[in-house]
Amino acid sequence: MTLHPNGDRVPESVRPPRSAHHVREQWKALAAVHGTGQPFTSALAGNLPPVARRWITHAVAEGSPMARSGQLHMTGQIRLGRWRPFSATQILVPGTGFIWVAATKIGGLPVHGYDRFSDNGGEMRWRLGGVIPMMSARGPDVTESAAGRLAGESISVPTSFPLARWSDGRNPTETTTTWTVNGHEETVHLEVADDGTLRGLHMQRWGNPDGHGFGRHRFTVTIDSERTVAGMTIPAQLRAGWGTVDTPGGEFFRAEITDAAFR
Repeated sequence: MTLHPNGDRVPESVRPPRSAHHVREQWKALAAVHGTGQPFTSALAGNLPPVARRWITHAVAEGSPMARSGQLHMTGQIRLGRWRPFSATQILVPGTGFIWVAATKIGGLPVHGYDRFSDNGGEMRWRLGGVIPMMSARGPDVTESAAGRLAGESISVPTSFPLARWSDGRNPTETTTTWTVNGHEETVHLEVADDGTLRGLHMQRWGNPDGHGFGRHRFTVTIDSERTVAGMTIPAQLRAGWGTVDTPGGEFFRAEITDAAFR
């Protein structure tokens, strides 16, 4: 069973959103992943570097079940030529995969689709009015970029921390986590306040933000507020972009996580 913020139980079987029907089997496979349910204690984070331990003991309440996956609901704005509102649902299994299913409008017409990393492959598939292809992309570059996204978004399931490798950061407020995704390492630098609040992250993520070819570019997420759901303190409001969120044209994503469930 899955625990919602109000404490109610919901069935294990989670039906994928309609616009993800092409990857419904991958959705079901990710939704079936669950943790040990072992109650979290601060001793489980005892071998982490001090900054990482400060974040984990802030993010996970004592006694919370050790979850392995999460389902997130969010609203926000995404920059597609101009800023456009969106709503989205995401299944997220750190180290394994994610499927992010969203809806927005362009020219008054609905746009539906998904980004994913599952079955060791990445894909983007978006349709205008549910029919007209707007974007379909697969291949090694899309896969590597999606793998970096998966590593960065692991912060939304903080009880997944034992699956990563942790080390000290370059300053007293930073810790570094390294995930092995699809046989490759993805390293993420987390910025943590003195009270354990997660302020943001940055990494060298594979992508093509300037349109001049794929490579590793700085990718930054700034966390403006947090939300506690079922014993997990996760990002509530965040902004993301290539370079920094202050880089001209770099910020392209603003979101608020409105609901979450963990298993």
